[in-house]
Amino acid sequence: MRDTDLMIFDLDGTLLDTIGDLAVACNTALALRGLPQHAYEEYRRFVGNGIMRLVERALPEPLRSPENIALTRADFIAYYTDRIDTYTRPYEGIPELLHELRRRGVKLAVASNKFQAGTAKLVGRFFPDIRFEAVLGQREGIPLKPDPAAVEEILTLTGIARERTVFVGDSGIDILTARAAGVRSIGVSWGFRDRTELEEAGADRIVDRAEQLLERL
Repeated sequence: MRDTDLMIFDLDGTLLDTIGDLAVACNTALALRGLPQHAYEEYRRFVGNGIMRLVERALPEPLRSPENIALTRADFIAYYTDRIDTYTRPYEGIPELLHELRRRGVKLAVASNKFQAGTAKLVGRFFPDIRFEAVLGQREGIPLKPDPAAVEEILTLTGIARERTVFVGDSGIDILTARAAGVRSIGVSWGFRDRTELEEAGADRIVDRAEQLLERL
């Protein structure tokens, strides 16, 4: 950690608790079609692979056709984009952590599987006074995590070596992304997945509080 010049963060479940807004938006899209809705806790298992997979998992299995998924996703985006920050909040200690990292000279970036417009809107809304070198979400033609494409793009933009980079996330997908990119990984236990998933994915370190990310800097 003392050799860290760049920290790349996942967004949902790592910097921000977004599950309430995601759940409401997806249930609204399902309700428009008279389909069964899901409890808050179920959405913790649905998220992590982008909106398309979230919608697919939320739909009843017999209705998971490409057409139904695309239509439901469109309804989700229409509702969610305008109400993206109704229930969403930063996790405890996150704003203070980001400010302190910047004060210590560590560069910051975000790599998320959330659609680009939503990713940028949330980062701008909740961290307006914090400089990020890059804020990357899901974009057409760019593969989602655990493909390392977003991390590679950030490394190119910043010019920082991968051995001086850490990826921080709450899911096995994030840990696998770090491994694929050849950077160190830190799993956070406060997000949408449990500690076992982070351990099984091979996280280099797991932390339970935001301030623990500073302990070895």
